[in-house]
Amino acid sequence: MSLTVIAAFEAKAGHEDRLRTALEGMIEPSLDEAGCLAYDPYTDPNDPRRMVIVEEWTGRDALDFHFTTPHFHHVRDVLDQVLAKPFTIKYLQDA
Repeated sequence: MSLTVIAAFEAKAGHEDRLRTALEGMIEPSLDEAGCLAYDPYTDPNDPRRMVIVEEWTGRDALDFHFTTPHFHHVRDVLDQVLAKPFTIKYLQDA
């Protein structure tokens, strides 16, 4: 059973491009991880400060490993600088 993750972000005003660049920079290294099945960022068409990433993982172990990677630690540092508020994560499993 796979694990779907929806992570939501809101950039500080003027930091939209930096947020988008940071999240897009996570696509390739995340997809290279053995347990990553999908990693897709989206921007809210009505508010470019808001973005989400929809991720699919083989399971919680794969996601937990993702949280230990250098690219995840790098993006966390960037997020600390550009987000207006802490990001949220929702976890979903197949019904």
